[in-house]
Amino acid sequence: MSADSTGNGSGVKTLAPVVPDWPAPSNVRAFSTTRVGGVSGPPFDSLNLSFSSGDDPECVQQNRARVASALAIPEPPRWLNQVHGTRVVNAELALHHPQADASTSNRPKQVLALMTADCIPVLICDRPGRRVAAAHAGWRGLAAGVLEGAVGALESDPSELLAWLGPGIGPNAFEVGPEVRDSFLSRDPYAARSFRRGKADRLLADLYQLARRRLQRAGVDAVFGGEYCTYSNPARFFSYRRDGKRSGRMGSFIWLED
Repeated sequence: MSADSTGNGSGVKTLAPVVPDWPAPSNVRAFSTTRVGGVSGPPFDSLNLSFSSGDDPECVQQNRARVASALAIPEPPRWLNQVHGTRVVNAELALHHPQADASTSNRPKQVLALMTADCIPVLICDRPGRRVAAAHAGWRGLAAGVLEGAVGALESDPSELLAWLGPGIGPNAFEVGPEVRDSFLSRDPYAARSFRRGKADRLLADLYQLARRRLQRAGVDAVFGGEYCTYSNPARFFSYRRDGKRSGRMGSFIWLED
């Protein structure tokens, strides 16, 4: 699928998912949606997937149906009630939106799903194509160890894992306070390299670099993606930092085919 939006002849843009560029096994399917190709009106235009954003629920339902059809999603996605924590659940337990920020599966056609609008969706698979995981990685979850938890829950040799970092806020836009840097440095002094001075006492944090570092410390060296900035591309991505509480949400999905 193309990563660029195109018309369908009726003036409505078709879905334009971001497809991971990574050497995953052929039976692994993974995508992140953009904001393009849905039916929601401003400020949720147009492919908002969140029922809790304030959007018309009927539009959200239509948007989710469009995604399921366009991406050939085989089963209802296992959504999570994300809380910026570190809990990892088996997708078998994720039927009723558990409070968690990561999930795993080893069953074909069981679809792991995340919603983001600046935080990084991290999709993981093993090289044999037998296990997958999805983790919601904002700074709080990253600092607390959500990626290490997801890697451990896969029960695979970390050197056999591949990870892809989906669309998130970029290093020139993610302004934070010194307490954010302190939360990372307390566990890893090397993390100082992921922060640079901003205005006054503020700092600019490289969330992608922080995620790569945490994965590598967990033994995952094959890390891909990380080239997008949700904040600086309003035509393509939702951004909570840019748009506030009226921001929509994008979805990221990973599953195993037979």
